[in-house]
Amino acid sequence: MNQKMRIVSPKIMWAYGYQISPPQSEGRLAEIQDLLDQEHTSAKLGARTWEGRFVMEDKITHILVVADSPDQDREVNRRLESALEALQAGYSITAALAVADDPAPAARSPAPTELQ
Repeated sequence: MNQKMRIVSPKIMWAYGYQISPPQSEGRLAEIQDLLDQEHTSAKLGARTWEGRFVMEDKITHILVVADSPDQDREVNRRLESALEALQAGYSITAALAVADDPAPAARSPAPTELQ
């Protein structure tokens, strides 16, 4: 059988984070959670990737963002930063780092058998 295998390049995703200090309670971040959910839904409808998630720690709160673009000057970033400023929460943002979206592992050939 002569079948052609289609090789798909891994999709490059970008990850960056907001670091909020001092840490904030989930109640104070409810408006920001709504903003993250709205942007995720909007991205899906537009066949894009954008998702933000909270990572709560004792000394700092993080918002981890994974997107299909390294651009951190989008409207969602401006809205997010405006909401953080309204909370009077200090924050910083990390640089976007490329993350390869690994394709499903290829089928492996069976191991050669030992000769007897």
